[in-house]
Amino acid sequence: MNSAPHDKTRIQPEVGDRPIRAAVIGAGMGGILAAIKLRERGMQVVVFEKGHGFGGTWRENTYPGLACDVSAHWYTYSFARNPDWKSLMAEGPDIRDYFDRVAREYGIDAITRFGEEVISLRYADSVWNLQTAADHGDTFDVVVAATGVLHHPNIPHFEGIESFEGDVFHSARWDHDVPLDDRRIGVVGTGSTAAQLASALVPRARRFDLFQRTAQWVLPRQNVPYSDEERARFRENPEELEELVRELRAKTLEGYAAAVIDVDSPELAAIERLCRENLDTVRDPELRRRLTPDYRAACKRLVISGTFYDAIQRPNANLVTAPIQGIEPEGVRTADGAFHDLDILVLATGFLVDRFIRPTTVVGRGGISLDDVWAEGPQAYLSVSVPDFPNLFLLNGPNSPIGNFSLVEVAQHQIEYILQLIDGIRHGEYAEVSVTPAAMRRFEDDRCEAARKTVWVTGCDSWYLDKRGVPASWTFSYDRFEEEMARPRMEDFDTR
Repeated sequence: MNSAPHDKTRIQPEVGDRPIRAAVIGAGMGGILAAIKLRERGMQVVVFEKGHGFGGTWRENTYPGLACDVSAHWYTYSFARNPDWKSLMAEGPDIRDYFDRVAREYGIDAITRFGEEVISLRYADSVWNLQTAADHGDTFDVVVAATGVLHHPNIPHFEGIESFEGDVFHSARWDHDVPLDDRRIGVVGTGSTAAQLASALVPRARRFDLFQRTAQWVLPRQNVPYSDEERARFRENPEELEELVRELRAKTLEGYAAAVIDVDSPELAAIERLCRENLDTVRDPELRRRLTPDYRAACKRLVISGTFYDAIQRPNANLVTAPIQGIEPEGVRTADGAFHDLDILVLATGFLVDRFIRPTTVVGRGGISLDDVWAEGPQAYLSVSVPDFPNLFLLNGPNSPIGNFSLVEVAQHQIEYILQLIDGIRHGEYAEVSVTPAAMRRFEDDRCEAARKTVWVTGCDSWYLDKRGVPASWTFSYDRFEEEMARPRMEDFDTR
């Protein structure tokens, strides 16, 4: 891994700079990044992590077949490339190890309080008063919430599930004590997690039932391994590795990122053609019909897999499309009257993606509650700032670019933007900074207007959509995102 010790990259404070204490909430990808970059600015940083290790979603998800569907070399910090990825898309344990190594090499382990969930943030007298569930209290000048979105499991209730005599758990709470080989396994869901589980478990199961709630478009992509020679070249020639990152990045942004914001784009037409060609590899016409979505490709997050259709066509695999009527002691009863006897039931039903920093109680200027501000759905200006919550910044927050590209790169753009706002505090230009209500409204109006041309509003029920049916994501071009992140428009901010 190409990285430098943290003390060699630190920017020395200028004479007269105000000392800043910063809290970072979360020790996943975004939290590690924030802590490194804040320390580079010479700030005193404390990281609070509810779990007991680094990695965020890559720590909490440990299910068989777990992998990232974004190219591994692009899914790394630009200052800490990893020449030793084994394949184009990395497996979950290797990603977790990568983030753990970076955190420790940059000394973030020494400033992280593990097992300390932040339960309260209250703003008063230009500081944030922080309280943890372990009864630890402290005050900070700035807070960066890097809590992510894929860590509160969405667990639907099925009638009778308490009576099931087998093993049942959510995919993000995998029980590794449960044996899998030659068992009857059922998985509820058909998103990326379910597709990865099918690919991993069908070869091991006696029978595998996939309870499909909604058919998904699957974009084929083979996970090509890197040879020892290629990895050696990447170690010896960092510029060759950077060129590969540029190629992987350009291929995705020129295809997927352009496609989702313009429903009439040739890029979206190309994605749909690839998905349909992939679907045509399903030999049985009836199975192919049941696997065919009734909405546009990329309306939901694309499943990226070169193995799912092979797995679901195996003799011991069964696609169940009838709705689940209830759970009985020995299996699942579906609405068509069929009974599916099971030893294991896995809920691959996703996450509550509108939580962000919640359930932490956050109270801003004048006693305003974030729960009240977000009562109709979370919103943030450029995904990083909320009116009346000064010196509180979000990484990968509401309306952030999401989808089949690198959230690591997204977070790097956002933290550099946030650092410029914090620099004004450091240099004594102001003590408090948060977006103005007028700028927040203008941004949200523009974002909702832009949403009308996106593929996300073409008629599917997706976790991308909020209560209003508006995509809870970045609806502009990725170029605009980079332009916005280059420098804050200070006229959009309330500084005091």
